[in-house]
Amino acid sequence: MSKIVVLGGSGFIGTHVCEKIVEDRQPGSVSILVPTRRLGHARHLLPLPGLDTEQADVFDAPQLERLLAGADVVVNLVGILQGRPADFQRVHVGLPERLVRACRQTGVRRVVHISALGAAADAPSHYLRSKAAGETALRTEPGLQLTVLRPSVVFGEGDRFLTVFAGLQRRFPVLPLAAAGARFQPVWVEDLARAVVCCIDEPWRAGQVYECVGPRSYTLAELVRLAGQWTGHERRILPLPAALGRLQALLLEALPGEPLMSRDNLASMQVDNIASGRLPALEALGIVPAALEAVAPRYLADPGLGRRVYVLRATARRG
Repeated sequence: MSKIVVLGGSGFIGTHVCEKIVEDRQPGSVSILVPTRRLGHARHLLPLPGLDTEQADVFDAPQLERLLAGADVVVNLVGILQGRPADFQRVHVGLPERLVRACRQTGVRRVVHISALGAAADAPSHYLRSKAAGETALRTEPGLQLTVLRPSVVFGEGDRFLTVFAGLQRRFPVLPLAAAGARFQPVWVEDLARAVVCCIDEPWRAGQVYECVGPRSYTLAELVRLAGQWTGHERRILPLPAALGRLQALLLEALPGEPLMSRDNLASMQVDNIASGRLPALEALGIVPAALEAVAPRYLADPGLGRRVYVLRATARRG
């Protein structure tokens, strides 16, 4: 039995990754461990056979080493989109640094790491620069078999992208939009999860960086408009000039809770979030990426559909 530790496994992407790992294997052939700050956050994973959750702080070095003991592969999905510079440094750089040391101590040699399209040391945002620094930290360990996946924005049941914009159009008659011309190449979460599993199963892909994108690119305004159309609540989109966009982001940051957009998000969108064409993509992993139009209308029309289907499928597998 192989042991796979999935850091960030209880989140949106992690849920689909864990499901795909189980789906592609014979019962009893794999053990999956998902550490989580609160066990309740991972309750929805429990129907998956061979999966265990454990309450732990992965930023604590001794706990991380204990979690990795006996593991064959570690998948790192931990990331944030919002926060202060220190938060990005802690999550996107500090954790990979701890992961390198934990792998060295426990003898784990294989890591699959989710980064971000556009990650670069000279990128305009803290988010993208910290993602690049995290990749660099993981490459410092000689002999570590590292595979990096760089997705564009990820869509699918439970996402916080198209679903959010669809919800806003249900409530407001006009949608002021900063960075309306920013370009994205959205990737379906199921395709990204398949890519992770492929990199787990094929160790010879170590050393590679894959750009995980869908078949076509869109402006942000086009994506927002499509989200409205597919829910029957298409609203007028009001593109904001740069100065007003920065003001909108500043005001949204001041609201309680996680902001819909931050100034750092806005800075990230100065770089088109599309494939460079210089690195292998999903097709190199044998995956034909799904079109946004073939997937998104189904779950946007019924926001609860995806989760209900997931629970039924997971329960059926355990039974």
